[in-house]
Amino acid sequence: MHFLDITFDSPFENLAFDEALLLNAEQGNMGECLRLWEIRYPTVVLGSGCKFDEDVEEKNCHLDSIPILRRSSGGGTVLLGKGCLLFSLFLRTDTRPGLASIKSSYVSIMEQIAKCLELQEIKHDGTSDLAWNNKKFSGNAQQRKSTFILHHGSILFDFPIELIPRYLKQPLRQPDYRQGRPHDQFVTNIPLSRDEIVIKLKESWKATQPLNDLPIEAMQQLVAEKYQLGSWIRRR
Repeated sequence: MHFLDITFDSPFENLAFDEALLLNAEQGNMGECLRLWEIRYPTVVLGSGCKFDEDVEEKNCHLDSIPILRRSSGGGTVLLGKGCLLFSLFLRTDTRPGLASIKSSYVSIMEQIAKCLELQEIKHDGTSDLAWNNKKFSGNAQQRKSTFILHHGSILFDFPIELIPRYLKQPLRQPDYRQGRPHDQFVTNIPLSRDEIVIKLKESWKATQPLNDLPIEAMQQLVAEKYQLGSWIRRR
């Protein structure tokens, strides 16, 4: 499996780069890959199907100059930033039987992530969460093509949890295990460093091969024609 630890300065580029990699893989120009990245300052990112007005504390975001973006994968709206490691898996569905359906793929991928982190009391809960001691530390989402899937995930290890309710509304749809808890009582960091998490993910997915041919031009085109547009960000 290929491995990339690459973060671009622009959050728009970071989201567009994942879609460019997925399209590259689907076109047969790239094999399976694990990408690790971060967004360096607080940024709100909606899932592709999320409703802007239901999820975002827009007034506070504008007051504090917090960017608001929308990604190509599903899942819920999140606040990202320093202290949150993001991982993107580009996996073939035709050679991994466990990825054939959305439900089975979440189970397969997230159980592997949970196991590799080697912390007691981690479990897959809700549809796409990983929880530690009954608090969420990882949200996950997917975008699926005919042969490849992009599985997005986040792992909180040193994130300012107290910022989340300032920029995100309480979600209307909640997993049962949340039990109505507000963001700052429901979300937590895990006691691992970034370096420890990186090592564990690389070893678990056997991601050792460098990826040298990067789809930079495709990324830039996606930024200009999709990710920076208000019509995309506020599409719902």
